[in-house]
Amino acid sequence: MATHQHPVVYLRPSGRFTRLNLRDLHEYRDLLYFLVWRDVKVRYKQTVLGAAWAILQPLLTMVAFSIFFGRLAKVPSDGIPYPVFAYAALLPWTLFAYSMTEAGNSLVGSQNLITKVYFPRLVIPIAAVLGGLVDFGVSFCVLIVLMFYYGITPTLAILTIPLFIVLAVATALSVGLWLCALNVRYRDVRYTIPFLTQFWLFLTPVAYSSSMVSPRWRAVYGLNPMAGVVEGFRWALLGKKETPGPMLAVSVVVVVTLLIGGLYYFRRLESTFADNV
Repeated sequence: MATHQHPVVYLRPSGRFTRLNLRDLHEYRDLLYFLVWRDVKVRYKQTVLGAAWAILQPLLTMVAFSIFFGRLAKVPSDGIPYPVFAYAALLPWTLFAYSMTEAGNSLVGSQNLITKVYFPRLVIPIAAVLGGLVDFGVSFCVLIVLMFYYGITPTLAILTIPLFIVLAVATALSVGLWLCALNVRYRDVRYTIPFLTQFWLFLTPVAYSSSMVSPRWRAVYGLNPMAGVVEGFRWALLGKKETPGPMLAVSVVVVVTLLIGGLYYFRRLESTFADNV
């Protein structure tokens, strides 16, 4: 008679060094897709304007910036019409700000799910970040209309846009991992996220150009990873002659460092989430 052999699973302690086990994300990809789709549906469910909110937020902010910074303050825009100049920066910034905020509050908001069933907790902040890409796609259509209206023809640099989108998402995820893990242990972290977002906006060249910063300090300015992302978007979309250069390189290094550190910190505290959430 044939005998059926069951697989033997060995459980071993993780040791001194935390393992990322990113392979688990592939095994739970269906759950990731479900959580992203759930967040998108909940956001627009029973709303009057629906997806129009994705357009109104950056559009109205662009109008306010154009009035106060473009017309009244006469902030230079590198020879680009200020409305397009501001909107091209608001696209990645809005994606980052929304994704970071959602990721920072994602674990606390999913406490019922975390305490009932096992799955890689990393799926939750990743789903929160990816959900912001839907709004980004809708808002991007408005930028195309603005570029056509002002007669701006994109160059071959536009082919690099996916890379800057990935960098913006990675920046939001890297910061969101730290915030959501800390938010589980210290609930007052949620109150600091709106202040952090507002303060970060003024540190990022959204309403102004990085050309206002002295050339010798631009590489240091790249320590703000969103500075490299925003200027990269403007260069890729609006045909700016000056490339972000060293500032972008510094931003990439900062994002990679934050992301790796955030992944290890998240994994280290993952076993305590169900008890503390």
